[in-house]
Amino acid sequence: AGPGSYTVGTMSERFDCHYCRDPLQGKKYVQKEGRHCCVKCFEKFCANTCTECKKPIGADSKELHFKNRYWHDNCFHCFKCYTSLVNEPFMLRENNKVWCSNCTAKEDAPRCKGCFKPIIAGDQNVEYKKMVWHKDCFTCSQCKQVIGSGSFFPKGDDFYCVSCHEHKFAKTCAKCKNPITSGGLTYQEQPWHSECFICSNCKKPLGGKRFTAVEEEFYCVECYKECVAKKCAGCKNPITAGFGRGTSVVNYEDESWHDYCFKCTKCARGLANKRFVCHNGKIYCAECPKRL
Repeated sequence: AGPGSYTVGTMSERFDCHYCRDPLQGKKYVQKEGRHCCVKCFEKFCANTCTECKKPIGADSKELHFKNRYWHDNCFHCFKCYTSLVNEPFMLRENNKVWCSNCTAKEDAPRCKGCFKPIIAGDQNVEYKKMVWHKDCFTCSQCKQVIGSGSFFPKGDDFYCVSCHEHKFAKTCAKCKNPITSGGLTYQEQPWHSECFICSNCKKPLGGKRFTAVEEEFYCVECYKECVAKKCAGCKNPITAGFGRGTSVVNYEDESWHDYCFKCTKCARGLANKRFVCHNGKIYCAECPKRL
């Protein structure tokens, strides 16, 4: 900003005021654009109006101007912090308000979504989907602890730390009842940790493998055959229903057979779903006992 363009002095020669015609000799006067006028007429007809206080800038006042705008020197201060801007860098903003460089930087800086204060150069911050927070303002919506630059989970307009998200939203394992944070599997519409869905005998994981369930216990094929499956009264091998051949089972008096092993002791005719006779602990078709 620069000074105004007029001269103030005390008249020694005889001149009259250009406006009121009063003699100026021996009086204080103002010369502007080749005209001489008394101080009173200067303020009434010639003085510039201060952009800040809207009052005339009198002959005795120090005047500053910038881009056809005028200020008293004591009115030329920052609109936000009121620091004097005489001989200081400034910016003319909306509504003809002048701002110091510090306040301009803060006003133009992005606003923290947490505290709504500006985030200025040098502040540590967190950005997510065009939103920004001071690092210490980015907190968990549940426990209110600072997340900062740590891991988090967004849910609508809320953000959760890993621990709170696990307890609030994560599925709970059907066996250990702890949250499933990653991976896992589903059996009969219930979630399980992969490390919890294991064979009850050998403890090997069953995810992606063939298994069978017996009274809420799970067994891999090998352990089911060895430890759980009934032995066929015919071939003496395990009856592994659900593991391929032998899915049909014949039960009679506490003994079991594969359907293809349930046959006549004499003629070897298959007896599954047919009439049979038990004689001396052995199975026969309806005809063979007559031939014994």
